[in-house]
Amino acid sequence: MKLFIILLGSALVVGFIAMLVFVYVIQNVEKPDYQVVVQDGDFELRDYPPLVVAEVSGSGSRQQSLSSGFGPLARYIFAKERGGERIAMTAPVQQRALAADEKIAMTAPVTQTPTNDGNWSVQFIMPAEFGLEDLPPPGNDQVRLDKIPARSVAAVRFSGRTNDQAIAEQQARLEAWMAERGLESRGEPIYAYYNDPFTPGPLRRNEVLFEVSSQQP
Repeated sequence: MKLFIILLGSALVVGFIAMLVFVYVIQNVEKPDYQVVVQDGDFELRDYPPLVVAEVSGSGSRQQSLSSGFGPLARYIFAKERGGERIAMTAPVQQRALAADEKIAMTAPVTQTPTNDGNWSVQFIMPAEFGLEDLPPPGNDQVRLDKIPARSVAAVRFSGRTNDQAIAEQQARLEAWMAERGLESRGEPIYAYYNDPFTPGPLRRNEVLFEVSSQQP
């Protein structure tokens, strides 16, 4: 019994250390560079450079599409279904809804967005060193590569677990802030997730973003 307790304790310590290492690695992955034009508490108006992304589309709930999209994208960057080198993990993972008539380019990176008919786009942003022409072709036809042009984005940052209610509340706050500043959205909201599942809620970084058509601070 004593040996079992010692082994169990050792396993828990090793597991805890492995979790801390994993969290540290995720917290320090590359993030896209952007310029903050306006900062107002939790809200920001940002200018993003062009970004290269890998993208998967799917249907279902927000959480279902995020989970199903993550696997093919992870297999792409870790070279599980293609030749060539692995690609470094970056943050955030992005998700957005797709408009009912929106076509998805044959290339792309990771975010989440919703659509009117329940379709979503999940994207991984590629490291800044890669141009679209530098990336190996995906070995899975679910994965597409694309280049997002430079854009202006309104964002709200928040912590905690990302359930649908929390996201809806933050999206409403962002839309009210944009209205006060005369900022008009272009397209569906984008949900950005920066952390791994092991990061405690208070330490998590989440964002709701809208591309905007004007900058009026």
